[in-house]
Amino acid sequence: MRELTTTDGYAVEVIDPGLHNRHAGPDFFNAKVRINGTLWVGNVEIHEKSTDWYAHGHHHDKAYNNVILHVAEVIDTDVRTSEGEYIPQMQMTVPPQVKEHYEELLSEDKYPPCHRIIPELTRLTVHSWMCALQTERLEQKTEAIRERVRQCEGSWEKGYFMTLARNFGFGVNGDAFELWAKVIPLEAVAHHRDDLFQIEAIFMGQAGLLEPDLIPEYYREEALQEGYFTKLRKEYLYLQHKFNLTPMDGTLWRFLRLRPQNFPHIRIAQLATLYYERRAGLSQLIACETIEQLSSCLTSYVTPYWETHYTFGSTSCYTEKHLSPTSLNLLMINTAIPMLFAYGRHLSKETLCDRAFNLLEQLKAENNYITRMWKECGLNVENAGDSQALIQLKKEYCDKKDCLRCRIGYALIAKSVNVTHRE
Repeated sequence: MRELTTTDGYAVEVIDPGLHNRHAGPDFFNAKVRINGTLWVGNVEIHEKSTDWYAHGHHHDKAYNNVILHVAEVIDTDVRTSEGEYIPQMQMTVPPQVKEHYEELLSEDKYPPCHRIIPELTRLTVHSWMCALQTERLEQKTEAIRERVRQCEGSWEKGYFMTLARNFGFGVNGDAFELWAKVIPLEAVAHHRDDLFQIEAIFMGQAGLLEPDLIPEYYREEALQEGYFTKLRKEYLYLQHKFNLTPMDGTLWRFLRLRPQNFPHIRIAQLATLYYERRAGLSQLIACETIEQLSSCLTSYVTPYWETHYTFGSTSCYTEKHLSPTSLNLLMINTAIPMLFAYGRHLSKETLCDRAFNLLEQLKAENNYITRMWKECGLNVENAGDSQALIQLKKEYCDKKDCLRCRIGYALIAKSVNVTHRE
């Protein structure tokens, strides 16, 4: 293996490659590199050709003034900062076989590009990567929760309600439910917490679902004759005036290709009963130590009217409309456990974070196209911790073609390097 040198012939020793930057700016932050015996601390930029430095406009960008080393496969010009300072360069040729495998990683579509090497991986490699991905996904969800808390002026209670509401949308109506939660004045609703009808009136009204014009014309007359819609609307108009409420735009709700049990009316009625029974609060969630307690905390039902309706005026066969086991499992995975982890991070309570991991590994794995794909590739999906890790792998690495940061992609490239060395 040849020694690393700059184009000027000075020896290069990489002490620390630094942190990979996935956003604007140099490729690696805070690297430590010894050049000709002098230790430099700064950023490193990598290109295919030196001229890319100018093609990308780095010579005009002050963010690149602290680059200490420029690495390229083709050195075809000197590079300088916006202040005219010369930057040392190092030529690094990529072996043809490595380049071939990397291009293969970026081009395959049917399965993850690295799927052929998965059966060859050691159990330790797979286990350690899955654990890292699981943590990474929880950290990502934690940041989303923190952002909601910031939007709620630091209220973790309101942040939890927004997170819970968003996941009651089960993907299709997630954005609408989060917007709905923002316009629910929990402080005002608390004054009527002992009256389920008033809670449902505020919840439905703030969702914009108590506007007669939003009821399909073929159900409108029946809805008005039944009386429940009219009573809810009358109660809401009183509470709207009392608390100076502004509802969201009811046209934002989506119904196309939704199963009736996922209609916003049903999900909002379920959230109303959760709130009424004081099971939608953060303290109730934190008190849960087992899957059974967590399941009991999130299990919900609907008021009598919705047992025979999916929307206003549209009658249906009688059903209690509980959350299905699959929906309950998804709520625990996507709401309860991330919230436990995020709140544990906020309070610096490792017991809550550990509980989140333990509960996640006790829950049933998700069954979706991503987990099924990984199973076909030879990876076991035994619990929700595994399924969350593999969803993270697909969305944050495979879909983004970020193979160089993936341990499986790295294993494929490392294998090709070893083959090259043997040859």
